[in-house]
Amino acid sequence: MKNILVAVMLIFSFSLFAQNDLDTGYLKITPKSCTKKKGSSLVLKEVLSDSRCPTGVNCIWAGEAKVVVAVYHDRKFVKEETLTISDSNSQENTAWFAQYLPANKKNVKSINVIPHPKEGVKIQKKDYYIRIGYLK
Repeated sequence: MKNILVAVMLIFSFSLFAQNDLDTGYLKITPKSCTKKKGSSLVLKEVLSDSRCPTGVNCIWAGEAKVVVAVYHDRKFVKEETLTISDSNSQENTAWFAQYLPANKKNVKSINVIPHPKEGVKIQKKDYYIRIGYLK
């Protein structure tokens, strides 16, 4: 009886803490993003700096990435904004991106600059993009 109880508790605990990626959608903002005919669009103009701690290195500071994002509305340029993507200002960035996203994507969960640096590997500027995770 004890074995059955332990097995049931293990199964329950694994299912309770499992991550459900089905509720998360992702939006990719690239340098080549197309601007929509109607509504707002975001385009990654440039990565000014990337001081994030590379994979495979122990760092004291997590670092940050500074990016320039252009905003278009109905294919017309509205403005450019320089944003610092880091853990310390994630709420500010979430609010900024949410104001330009469609209604069904405004519940922003994460903002990441991809790819993440790796020790000894140089990232080409054209390979960068911003990935926004949102709750569906």
